[in-house]
Order: sequence, then structure tokens, then C-alpha cells
Amino acid sequence: MKKLLLLLLGIVIGFLISYFYYCNPQTEIHMTTPNGIITPEEAKALDEAFNSRHQLISDSIVGRPDNRSAWWSIEDIESFIKLAKSQSTDLGYDMNGIRVYLGAHERTSREAGYTTMFMVPTGTPSLSEGKVMSAPPGNGDVPGGNGLNGGENGDPPSANYPQ
Repeated sequence: MKKLLLLLLGIVIGFLISYFYYCNPQTEIHMTTPNGIITPEEAKALDEAFNSRHQLISDSIVGRPDNRSAWWSIEDIESFIKLAKSQSTDLGYDMNGIRVYLGAHERTSREAGYTTMFMVPTGTPSLSEGKVMSAPPGNGDVPGGNGLNGGENGDPPSANYPQ
């Protein structure tokens, strides 16, 4: 009887230790800094270096101040990444990044035809099981992959960094 009580006590103590060890919320968050992070000063320098190009485009091509930035919500970007990963897999690609392109909306009687930015998934062809060849290196756009546009223009569209 005494041995049974010690066994049960050991099981209860083991359970409690396991419970508190595995159910203890982790307060430490491990974050890695992505490649290419720049300081606000570096961002301002890049923005200022673009001024002459922006002025040339605005004056000689569109004849008015053009858009210089785009904004997407965190939810839209996270949803796009999730969709792009899934779609890339369905298209036979391993998604490895996102490319941002500059574009321009068509000028109509209702639209100013501002510059826009859109994102597309990039990746390499997936290797099916049993293939001996390796995937070609690179970060090409995923053929047939949907892009993300619809970011909001700057406010006003010609505003410099920071807004």
C-alpha cells in the first residue's frame, strides 16, 4: 500500500511538473532582422535621390505631380503571402520571395492615371520526387501567379518620405 501511494504521488508530481513546464507561456520572442533593413535616414536619402527622376516624370510625361508611394494593410500583405504561397505550390513552384514592380493606371476621364506599385510572387520550379536535376537558381516571377495591387496612394500622391 505504501509503495502504491509513493507511485501515485510520483505520477502526480510528474504530471504537475510537465503541466507547468509545457503550459507556461513563453514570454521571450525570438526575432531575426531581415536582410536589407535600412534606417529612417537611409530611407530619406533614397527618397531624396529619387526627386529628380520623379520631377522629370511628373513634368515631361504626366504633366502633373505623380504618385510616389503605395500603402497596404498588414492584413492584405499577410493574406497575399498566404495566397501566393498556396498558388505557387499549385503551379509547381517553391515560392522564395516577392518582387515589387512599378506600373501606371490608365488615365481616364475619372482617373488621374497615377503610378502604382504591385507585388508578384517569385520562386523556382518544384522538384518532384525522383528527379535527379536540381532546380535552376534564381528568383523568377511565378508564371500564372496573381499579384497584389490596390495599395493606397500617398497623401497627397506626390508626398515625400516620411508621410
